[in-house]
Amino acid sequence: MTVDMTFGISFTSGTPVYLQLVEQVRTAAAAGAIRPGDPLPAIRPLAEQLRVNRNTVAKAYAELESQGLVQTLAGKGCFVRPTPSPYRKDVRRRLVAEALDAAVVHAHHLQIDRDEFLRVAEERFDALVARRARAAGITP
Repeated sequence: MTVDMTFGISFTSGTPVYLQLVEQVRTAAAAGAIRPGDPLPAIRPLAEQLRVNRNTVAKAYAELESQGLVQTLAGKGCFVRPTPSPYRKDVRRRLVAEALDAAVVHAHHLQIDRDEFLRVAEERFDALVARRARAAGITP
């Protein structure tokens, strides 16, 4: 079974393509769009589809493996790991804090006040929970 993941790559974003792929797989896993045991697209066809070098896709998959999100099975491909986050709680908290710091600065520049920022954050969190529930076939 192959998971139908659609990748969107921007060659002008300033973010390396392999990191864009890493982030999209991480986001899909967090949203429940891909589940433990699901295979990632094969390297060669994905590289051809995205019109990037195979090494770029391989580098993204290697990074995902080093982060503990996927495992490579020789001759079979890359699969989403069935294990929970490889990060300790303090590391997970720090990573989220760093992402929130950037979001807070962005909100400040857009003149979004604290209450509105918190409302948006709650809405996004609730939307993620609902998407994951739908992907699992559960009505929230």
